[in-house]
Amino acid sequence: SSDLSNADKGVDKLKSYQEQFGSGLIPSASRIKAEMFFNHAKIFQRLTPIYLLSGLILLMFIFAKMVKSNLRIGLVTKIVLGLNLIAFLIHTGGLGLRWYISTHAPWSDGYESMIYIAWAIALSGIFFSRQSIVSLALTSILSGVTLFVAHLSWMDPQITNLVPVLKSYWLNIHVSVITASYGFLGLCALLGFFTLLLFILKKANSTDKRNIEIERNIVEATRINEMAMILGLSLLTIGNFLGGVWANESWGRYWGWDPKETWALVSILFYAAIVHFRFVPKLSSPFVFAVASTVAFASIIMTYFGVNFYLSGMHSYAAGDPVPVPAFVYYTI
Repeated sequence: SSDLSNADKGVDKLKSYQEQFGSGLIPSASRIKAEMFFNHAKIFQRLTPIYLLSGLILLMFIFAKMVKSNLRIGLVTKIVLGLNLIAFLIHTGGLGLRWYISTHAPWSDGYESMIYIAWAIALSGIFFSRQSIVSLALTSILSGVTLFVAHLSWMDPQITNLVPVLKSYWLNIHVSVITASYGFLGLCALLGFFTLLLFILKKANSTDKRNIEIERNIVEATRINEMAMILGLSLLTIGNFLGGVWANESWGRYWGWDPKETWALVSILFYAAIVHFRFVPKLSSPFVFAVASTVAFASIIMTYFGVNFYLSGMHSYAAGDPVPVPAFVYYTI
């Protein structure tokens, strides 16, 4: 009969019953409205092309300047920096909105940590933008790629309740610090890869303007790379110690050689060795540093993805058979 009046009355009775006896559990009207807005806005999906395109455009102009040294790219740099600042502020607002809706820090699962890592990568690029426009271009691209990966079908974006072990203020402290380090170390890998491309383009024993511009960019990228690595390593090390304190509170021990703990330590040792290369005469060169900073990021990938999905432990998301390795991983390697 298409008469829904009785159904509406039933729903209203159910709603009033829930508000009377379950008011402490039901999300407030403002949080429900915020979640509806969040779902319709699709903040992080819409930021993906902004980060990607702005970074790619700036990178193309940087390469064009190497070919034609008198090319002025100041205006393009300002526009891209402005776009990245606006995108970063919207990104920050999106994280804050998700925090308000879920009532916990937005880095509690795989999807949330990916969008937070993208935020940290964007922050590292803006942080070093005054010293190097290359950093701004590369981090903008990587932020876009990270957000793109976060929205692939095998990542779950839904807002859920926290598992009991994560219901701690240490979630805000430990995870935010150690995950932020991935952003700076990701910048190191990009700068290392960019430097290796410059070595390919550089001509041996040549003093033309193009070669001088390439050499200047190699020195600049290496300098920023080392600064970013020191920052990233510091955050990674501090985060690891904070994790030990949380482990003692949760599990009654500071260190247990859990796969995640072990690989975090492996990552620290790798990067600690690389930042000391400049004290070893045979390893003190931009080329060796570029190779090492590019390859070392594999330890972070293993710590973040490999342990979570392929090794069982206290930090692991793995259950039963491992998740199949996506085909693009093999192509990337």
